[in-house]
Amino acid sequence: MEAARVWRSCGINRVSLGVQSFITRELRQTGRRHTAETVEHDIQMLREAGINSLNVDLIAGLPGQTVTSWEQSLQWIERLRPEHVSVYIFEVDEDSRLGKEVLLGGNRYGALSVPDEDLTAELYERAAQYLASLDIQRYEISNFAKPGRESRHNLKYWKSEPYVGFGLDAHSFDGERRWGNPDVLLEYLKAGKPAVETSTSDIAEEHFFVGLRLSAGMEPTPQEWSRFERPISKWLAAGMLERAGSRLRLTDRGVLVSNEVLQEFVNV
Repeated sequence: MEAARVWRSCGINRVSLGVQSFITRELRQTGRRHTAETVEHDIQMLREAGINSLNVDLIAGLPGQTVTSWEQSLQWIERLRPEHVSVYIFEVDEDSRLGKEVLLGGNRYGALSVPDEDLTAELYERAAQYLASLDIQRYEISNFAKPGRESRHNLKYWKSEPYVGFGLDAHSFDGERRWGNPDVLLEYLKAGKPAVETSTSDIAEEHFFVGLRLSAGMEPTPQEWSRFERPISKWLAAGMLERAGSRLRLTDRGVLVSNEVLQEFVNV
């Protein structure tokens, strides 16, 4: 409690909790030690300390996850009433023990019980519907919030606005160029300055790649309409994109295959 009060006195007004699931057996498969009750206690503590903008992360597609267990996790969201919820799709990461096991076709760590793509998509859609019933609306592919409680920090990324990152492995963007700090502590301390890596971004590609993630979509420039005419026409015809005046946005179907859609706007 004292730590949370110090955070609030320093100006911290938002905390994100990497819950992933409220089901103990699912948590243990991923090596997590907390429980649903731990999360409930922490949220109460944060609110008592004056931090009243809280996010909870959930992952759809964890080993052993079912429609029933997923709905139980969503019921905890209704019980705890966070202002913001992030729902991510489970991804196989070759650097994790579970990811390696899945790629090798093994059976440890619940690798054989990872839901297939159809079930994972159903879990995501159920989450979107359930959260909407709580007035927690989707405003980005993986992010849902009560009205006015969207993450201002992350919106800067999706709107391609400049930002500055401080510390180990932090990245920055000035509207044209990107740079990042070393991700190894000794290298970071020796560098004495940021910008060890620089790259010039293709602003038009990024406009589509991040802008289409937003539920509100994005508004291409006349030059972008021309340059990206082929992928735009393809996905409009397929029902994955829709046009509203001068704006483009993903349809509900398009959200489920967003990686495939967005990839076609890279290197065009």
